[in-house]
Amino acid sequence: MKTVNIRSMGSHHVGVFYDGLEIGNAQNGVVDLGKFSLDNMEAISVYNGQKSSIFQPAKDFASASSIYMATRTPVFGPGKVTNLNIAIKGGSFETINPSLLWENRITDKISSSVSAEYMSTSGKYKFRYAKRDGYDTTEVRENGDVNALRIEGALFGKIHNGEWKAKVYYYNSERGYPGAAVREEPGKFRHQDRQWDDNLFVQASFRKRAGNSYSFLLNAKYAYDYLHYLSDPRLDETTMYVNNRYRQHQSYISSANLFSLIDWLSLSLSADFQWNTLSADLTGFVYPQRYTFLTAAAASVRRSKLNLQTSLLHTYVKDVTEKAGGSAGDKSEFTPTIIASYRPFNQKELTLRAFYKRVFRMPTFNDLYYTFIGNKYLKPEYTNQYNIGFTYGINPSKRLVRIEMQTDFYYNQIQDKIIAMPTSNQFRWTMLNLGYVEIRGMDLALQTLWKFAGWDLSARLNYTYQKAQDFTDPQSKYNGGQIPYVPWHSGSAIIGAGFGKWNLNYSFIYTGERYESVANIPENHAQPWYTHDLSLSREIALKNAECRVTAEVNNLLNQPYEVVQWYPMPGINYKIKLNIML
Repeated sequence: MKTVNIRSMGSHHVGVFYDGLEIGNAQNGVVDLGKFSLDNMEAISVYNGQKSSIFQPAKDFASASSIYMATRTPVFGPGKVTNLNIAIKGGSFETINPSLLWENRITDKISSSVSAEYMSTSGKYKFRYAKRDGYDTTEVRENGDVNALRIEGALFGKIHNGEWKAKVYYYNSERGYPGAAVREEPGKFRHQDRQWDDNLFVQASFRKRAGNSYSFLLNAKYAYDYLHYLSDPRLDETTMYVNNRYRQHQSYISSANLFSLIDWLSLSLSADFQWNTLSADLTGFVYPQRYTFLTAAAASVRRSKLNLQTSLLHTYVKDVTEKAGGSAGDKSEFTPTIIASYRPFNQKELTLRAFYKRVFRMPTFNDLYYTFIGNKYLKPEYTNQYNIGFTYGINPSKRLVRIEMQTDFYYNQIQDKIIAMPTSNQFRWTMLNLGYVEIRGMDLALQTLWKFAGWDLSARLNYTYQKAQDFTDPQSKYNGGQIPYVPWHSGSAIIGAGFGKWNLNYSFIYTGERYESVANIPENHAQPWYTHDLSLSREIALKNAECRVTAEVNNLLNQPYEVVQWYPMPGINYKIKLNIML
């Protein structure tokens, strides 16, 4: 599973949007980005706060941060009616990963695309296992296999002053969970937990400009998600028996309206409705349904030096369960946002910016209704985000084409944080509102672009400092400690070089020291880790096609490391990819 945690607020506070519509998971609130492919991706954008455009559905205003994934829109060369991209990847862990992208021009204004991908890997890799005051040996990570199939189909249409798009997506997978490497005897790392997934959604969007002062956007979506999880103590004696099946249904409609009253002032009004339901083969399960109504009003002011954006989102949530009195109470919240940017000099590319945003996160179905664990009296999580920063860029010369620096300082508060706590029975936990977290941080980024003697060179450096403190229990001696797995210092460096048909890319990622518990004591200290990755590609022109060959080496120095305690990561590994474009 691949998730994103932006500014240590948790992946639950990251909205993930696919071609303009949010991907939902009412069961646990987490979206697995590994279910989507870069092979048919046109752009990926990450926003703190929200997008600068106010012409968007109400749900786009509802997240603390957002990721927008936009798939390819077919573009055809002169005389072409078909594009075909065939790719195959292979490498370490017995990985094989073929994919296909077929685009077809149906008429001058309608086109289609089909994208399919299969991935199979054993997930086996060696790792070092050291027992405290004991042996030091090498083991093999087991039960990390994945078999996954993804199929997407889309239609694209153009109309007068507008466009429409319809998409169907299907994903099927079976995978193992290798578990934590904590066995006391060598050869006992045999976790056998399994998971099966089926995910299907159909979505459509329609955008049109009616005159010079009014535009509207309509979205609709239906999604079905099936999850089967098996943990069998007959195969792994350390686990309890779990064999559960979950089914989610989601329906969503949205209308966004933009009014461009005068050149420098725009207003928008958006309204969304979403219905979610979850069923499970659990004893005493309450079969919840959730009705969510969102309404957002926003204004945008654009002057020569000043851009100002404000919005107010109202969210109303009503839960219904089959069991009388089993649902959480209705929730109604107003959450504001204000974003400002100012460019003080006409001749210099200096932009000052700031934003404030308040968000509330509704507890998930698991938080509220999971049998024996859920707590229907949970309150939503509330976040306050404050950010100030600037961007400065120059174009010094023909060789040093661009230098750009970005700096941001931020302060985040998370109130009524939802956490799991043990009850009097250590084998039974419950969900509670106990947490309060403050996050203070700084992001620095420097980017350069060079051109000389046929070479294109680029470099980007990033550095982040974060002080993320847990103030949950004022009576605890660990109150105010750094929250688990958040480093004080982290950074990255990405360098790219292109010459003719050759491209070389290097990536360095560093994560500093951190703690594995809010108790910041030596026993919980985690060492820094870093990785070096390298890729080399070559484009080859064929008679009726283009070909690209790419070789990747990850963790070049074979550094042993753990992102999470007892979950060792792979050492040096490689991948080779062949693309043929017709």
